Amino acid sequence: MDRYIKRHLEFAIERAEKMFAALLISGARQTGKTRLLRERYPRLPYVTLDDPVQHQEAVNNPGGFFETHVPPVVVDEIQYAPELFRYIKMIADGVHDGKRKKGFFFMSGSQQYVLMKNVSESLAGRIGILNLLGLSRREIEGIDFRLPFLPSPDYFAERKSSVSPSNSKDIWEAILKGCLPELQNPDTDRELFYSAYVKTYIERDVRQLVNIGDELAFLKFMTAMAARTGQLLNYTSIAQDIGLSVSTIERWVSILRASNIIYLLQPYHTNMLKRAIRTPKLYFLDTGLVCYLSGWNTATVLERGAAAGAIFETYCIAEIIKSYTNTGREPPLYFYRDKEQHEIDVLIAENGTLYPLEIKKHASPRPEDLHAFRYIENIPGTIRGPGGLICLYPSLTSLGEKDKVIPLGYV
Repeated sequence: MDRYIKRHLEFAIERAEKMFAALLISGARQTGKTRLLRERYPRLPYVTLDDPVQHQEAVNNPGGFFETHVPPVVVDEIQYAPELFRYIKMIADGVHDGKRKKGFFFMSGSQQYVLMKNVSESLAGRIGILNLLGLSRREIEGIDFRLPFLPSPDYFAERKSSVSPSNSKDIWEAILKGCLPELQNPDTDRELFYSAYVKTYIERDVRQLVNIGDELAFLKFMTAMAARTGQLLNYTSIAQDIGLSVSTIERWVSILRASNIIYLLQPYHTNMLKRAIRTPKLYFLDTGLVCYLSGWNTATVLERGAAAGAIFETYCIAEIIKSYTNTGREPPLYFYRDKEQHEIDVLIAENGTLYPLEIKKHASPRPEDLHAFRYIENIPGTIRGPGGLICLYPSLTSLGEKDKVIPLGYV
């Protein structure tokens, strides 16, 4: 078995298993959900509903399933047998023995549409749900620092001792490789891996959620989406490019989002921001998949290519998102853009304070990079906190009165 890379989500799992009868680890395919559960609960019985025999037992005899697989138990790919949720609820509530349970069911699943529908109907208040994304830079580098990213003096003071320097070449190689655990194995062929990954995703996840008559059309759609990472989401433009209706594109975008393939960064707006736009920005959660779909095959060509800025921004956004989801939190992230095209790449909203961030792929920071920060300083009801420029500059340094140049390694 390949070396296990310790996942930061384990600490959130440790809290959740003491609070809930059931724990669900959701996430895209190949993010390491099964490995995480098996490493954490090596002595518990394990059953996967990918196994057709076990699947048939769960579907045809859900009442007897947990007599054969006695809890506490790990159940992989739980979405294939929604019939089990009713019995999980009964056991959790102690219907037969009068004892309410904690830490009894540990489940994984990669289809959030199916999962969330059944969870909300059957297990509300009885289940903890955590989302496992691909590996973060911190996890890959073996860094144990687990605070969510925030460009504050306290954060930088705590983060400083665990920063590992990395050069531009290493960063672009990591961006190209992607963040899925299997790709950290040097024997894995990236092209073959992503080819199989996309094929399996479309055949198994997408087909179960929506009736697509043409797999090539969905692949073309994914490719068109990859070309737009880091951009405002324009359904009409995508529909025109691939010759499908806007309603179809909207439905397919929802599938990518529910599958944790993409993240839609919402615009920050209040009733006082009449000029702010309300269209989200599109980001993929794995830059390796973006590069595969877009045909980028080497880090050198990628770094010099026309999409380099958008893909670097995508990588940074994904790392910030992971720093929050790995603690069990929803990322409090937004962006700002108004009708005059003034834009701030990221706003972190924390305790009534907005922390602004710009992201640039260059290593020559300038005060002008942060000129748009002033547009949020007078928003009623908010405080403009410290911010900064995330870029390839090698050291943390001041850039203005309260903003910093932030090396990627500090995220």
